[in-house]
Amino acid sequence: MTSPRLAPLLEQFDFACERLAGRMGGPVMDSGDGARTEVGPMTDEEYFWEPVPECWSVRRRADGPGPRAAFLAGAGDWGRDAAPYPHPWPPPFTTIAWRLSHLSEMLFLRADHTAGGHTLTRDDYVISGDAAGAVAAFDAGATAWRKALLSTDDAALDAVGHCTYPHGSDSEEPFLDIVWWVNQEVLHHGAEIALLRDLYRARQR
Repeated sequence: MTSPRLAPLLEQFDFACERLAGRMGGPVMDSGDGARTEVGPMTDEEYFWEPVPECWSVRRRADGPGPRAAFLAGAGDWGRDAAPYPHPWPPPFTTIAWRLSHLSEMLFLRADHTAGGHTLTRDDYVISGDAAGAVAAFDAGATAWRKALLSTDDAALDAVGHCTYPHGSDSEEPFLDIVWWVNQEVLHHGAEIALLRDLYRARQR
């Protein structure tokens, strides 16, 4: 049975995902004041738009990593710019493609390491090479993570290491804290993606 302690976090997660999906896909978006503004689906050009030089992005694997990146993370014909720790400083500015693939991968892998086979790694995750595929991947990751949460009881929420996701602090914190962290990831990366859409639209004007 799902713990009632999860209710406010699930509500927040659903709100964040719905807001981001609307900002990416339209046909209308809510910018926070209750007004509904028409917006078209995100295009591939927008998905890959680099507003400043030397952005990190998603690239064809055959083209190799971008500036200051050491490799392309993920599986398939496309990969996301990445580097081992310590990461480059100052951090590279990242495109919508980079931010969205990072977010979707994190949701999908954490779902597997919570209620799945506990085996998937970044090397298993297929990176999308177009905007429509990336939006669909985000929906799949959000759906998988929410399903994993619905099987969580109070004991699991308090358990340290309930999620075995290997790329975070999951092995050191109660699962409830990890659920909160995932929410803020969706909220803050969602806001970044929305802002980049706004800037892209303003640039065209």
